[in-house]
Amino acid sequence: MPNLIECVPNFSEGRRAEVVDEIVRAVSQIDGVTLLDHSRDATHNRSVLTFAGAAEPVVRAATAAVGRALELIDMQKHQGAHPRIGAVDVIPFVPLGTTRLEECADLARRFGEQIAQRFELPVYLYGAAALRPERRRLADVRRGQYEALREELGVDPARDPDFGPSRLHPRGGAVAVGARKPLIAFNVNLATDDLALAKRIAHRIRESSGGLPAVQAMGVLLENPGEARRAQVSMNLVDWERTGIARVVREIRHLALEAGTEIDHCELIGLAPTAALLEVAADVLALRSFSADQALELRLARDR
Repeated sequence: MPNLIECVPNFSEGRRAEVVDEIVRAVSQIDGVTLLDHSRDATHNRSVLTFAGAAEPVVRAATAAVGRALELIDMQKHQGAHPRIGAVDVIPFVPLGTTRLEECADLARRFGEQIAQRFELPVYLYGAAALRPERRRLADVRRGQYEALREELGVDPARDPDFGPSRLHPRGGAVAVGARKPLIAFNVNLATDDLALAKRIAHRIRESSGGLPAVQAMGVLLENPGEARRAQVSMNLVDWERTGIARVVREIRHLALEAGTEIDHCELIGLAPTAALLEVAADVLALRSFSADQALELRLARDR
């Protein structure tokens, strides 16, 4: 795979399809960028785009998406289950192929400075791009979400952005820009509407509570029109090689059964590395000495 960069911006809009379509269109019009996936969730009121290419077109596509989102999304009216600080909540750059994480970190810093100046938007750097150790974790950057940041920005120096003004954008709030390894956004929907149970399970499995390594988790209640209410354990697997999908599902199934319920179904949000999905197959089938070369298409692609 050549030197490529993936960008996975998250937008605080998952209910108005026409708004998400406009942001998708802004990205799709940039030459040199491949739009790989986009999804939206009404309960979380959030959409995720995934696109990739060389550094320059990826930056142009991300800039276009930010501009369109600031025009169409008003954070003063936003409500949703997912933590967020802005219309474009988070913009991670992810290394693909021969690209190094350090290259993505440098790109994220340059991009963050550019959009801060262009849109008068407060920008916080996180992950491998963080300039302050206390901002490496995205959850720490988003502490208190948009509402807390609205009260603290310009008052508490610890909340000053890395780039841009110490005040929220009138419509767009703020944005976190960073660099990270590929992560897997994965949700487990329980066969119950017991939100308290989903929150207890999330507490048990997330790393920050002493649970599984490299797992971030929260419990939410899905209330979509025409569908049964479901309690959800919403997760980011930030390093699937430390904790993969199969291990997470096994643990949540065990905790759900202990509580007298079970898993209804799971959701993969966006894309996941092929190796992570093959790991699930090997785990379910209890395969020994399994190799990715045993996947026919991958074996053929290796020699092309």
